[in-house]
Amino acid sequence: MKQAVVLFWSMTGNTAAMAQAVAEGGQNAGLDVRLCQVSEITPQEALSFDVLAMGCPAMGAEVLEEGEFEPFFTQLESGLHGKTVALFGSYDWGDGQWMRDWAERTQADGARLVGGEGLIVHGTPDEDGLAQCRQLGAALAN
Repeated sequence: MKQAVVLFWSMTGNTAAMAQAVAEGGQNAGLDVRLCQVSEITPQEALSFDVLAMGCPAMGAEVLEEGEFEPFFTQLESGLHGKTVALFGSYDWGDGQWMRDWAERTQADGARLVGGEGLIVHGTPDEDGLAQCRQLGAALAN
């Protein structure tokens, strides 16, 4: 059975709700899933999983959260080659540039990106947004 980690950073709870739904989708598709905040895992631990799903909201001028998440991801990048990865997050402004930039970085690191450019939800995820998160989690099992 593939092991997956769904790790996230969330300030308002929107990305946390998305992470929970991604984890549910993965579990329902047969993955062994660990759900954790980025502060609860090291980059080395994260890289020990077969599959990684990462969630971070847009911050500032459409960037990853800079205090915890960006440093974590920077440390993780060198080990992403050949990994199956999904990206997700919420935003309140802009057009999703932070996600496009993050997806580009992830692909440049040699990861196999599931779900195209990443899944973004405006504000609090509604039932449709949560369903998309569950679908993303399920796609990680393939």
